[in-house]
Amino acid sequence: MERRKSIPRPQGIAVALGLVLLGCGGILASAKQPTIYMPVAIEKDFDEVRKQDLADKPKIMERQQALLERRYDLQDRPSTTITMSGGKPVQEGVRVKLPEGVTWEQLSEMTPAEIKQQDLFPKGFRTLPHAKHNPGGQVFPPNQIEAIQKAESRDLFRFDVEFDLPEHFLPEFPPPIYLSTHPELGDVSQGEVLTIKNYYRIMNGLITPVQMEGLRLLLTPFPQQQFNQTEDRKVKEPSLGVTCLDCHVNGHTNAAFHLNPDTRPQEKRFRIDTVSLRGMFNQQIHGSKRSLRSVEDFTEFEQRTAYFDGDHVTAAKKGVHLPDRTDQVSMMAQMQNMFDFPPAPKLDATGRLISEQASEEELRGERVFFGKGKCSTCHVPPNFLDNQMHDLHLGRFYKAERINDQYNVPNGPIKTFTLRGIKDSPPYLADGRLLTLADTVEFFNLVLQLDLTLQEKEDLLAYLYTL
Repeated sequence: MERRKSIPRPQGIAVALGLVLLGCGGILASAKQPTIYMPVAIEKDFDEVRKQDLADKPKIMERQQALLERRYDLQDRPSTTITMSGGKPVQEGVRVKLPEGVTWEQLSEMTPAEIKQQDLFPKGFRTLPHAKHNPGGQVFPPNQIEAIQKAESRDLFRFDVEFDLPEHFLPEFPPPIYLSTHPELGDVSQGEVLTIKNYYRIMNGLITPVQMEGLRLLLTPFPQQQFNQTEDRKVKEPSLGVTCLDCHVNGHTNAAFHLNPDTRPQEKRFRIDTVSLRGMFNQQIHGSKRSLRSVEDFTEFEQRTAYFDGDHVTAAKKGVHLPDRTDQVSMMAQMQNMFDFPPAPKLDATGRLISEQASEEELRGERVFFGKGKCSTCHVPPNFLDNQMHDLHLGRFYKAERINDQYNVPNGPIKTFTLRGIKDSPPYLADGRLLTLADTVEFFNLVLQLDLTLQEKEDLLAYLYTL
């Protein structure tokens, strides 16, 4: 007698299908499971989104300001002798605040385990949260917002969050432009911010037609996660977007910040301080963690990653620009490779100090840099980088915790950034957590357990200013 095949009931089919889907990667995971994707279909209209953002903004900015004031001395204390390449005074002194009752000398004598156990690692040495960590996104300083509004009537002001660091801790604005093809000219910016309105006038006769087209593309706005046409944009009017040089102003930086595109979940993403494009011609890896292997890769994938928080799904909705690799990407990369470092008259062709031109303090600092300070292990002259990624193992010093919506886990491997022209590029470290170079010296003295004396720290700082 033939056995009749059993036919599953509808409920059984649903259960079986669910088990299959879960087995294939958790597609039907619980609603509590963190997702790597941002919402595509926005259920609220723009007016409702904006109203809620405006209502939340004062509390968010007050919270961020309170965090900054707990961590740092934010006073304006400019140097009377040291300036950036364009003339803006650098900020002096260590600004990271110590835990009550301890000194830098006492901390340097403790082991990482002791510092961690007693929770004495300065909070200013931990990762710096985005001013509005969820949703994050690009935030521009007021000087850049004002310059682009005046030149192009294009709005870079986010209604939901504002730039959080004082202007005196930022790079000079507008920064000088140095071209690798014209070292004899020095700054060619004419004291202006490059925009789509003036780039041809400023650069005609100095760069090639290919580079000029690359510059035009670098100054052309394209949609970005917060600057576009959609309901969840963060700018009042529908926007054409942002440009590459809105952050990398004049081929340098204005300290605009956002979140790194390569970490998930959202709470563990890192704030990213815009890096300078100066000296791009000698860099072999790009992106703090992505380790992209050419400036062409970086140029192409910034449109998919930094512009849209690493989420190509929402990018497709908002109007992602996909530049042609053969022509457009190549031209943009060629222009980026023209931005040179500022002059360093005290350095010779190998990146070492010319003894006849350097002070005794600077020469002592150079010896610390190449010796006890271990700086040259990663920052190799003449470009003062090693094209590697390194992990400082900061987890030795503190227990991760949630602060202002960021779960401040250690960064892990981060690329080595160049030290050439470093005085022009505050704030420091990948997320801008260190406001001055003096902070940076204290940070590495503690983290690398260098046991530098006060004199050695001052000498090293004097040397860094010569780069």
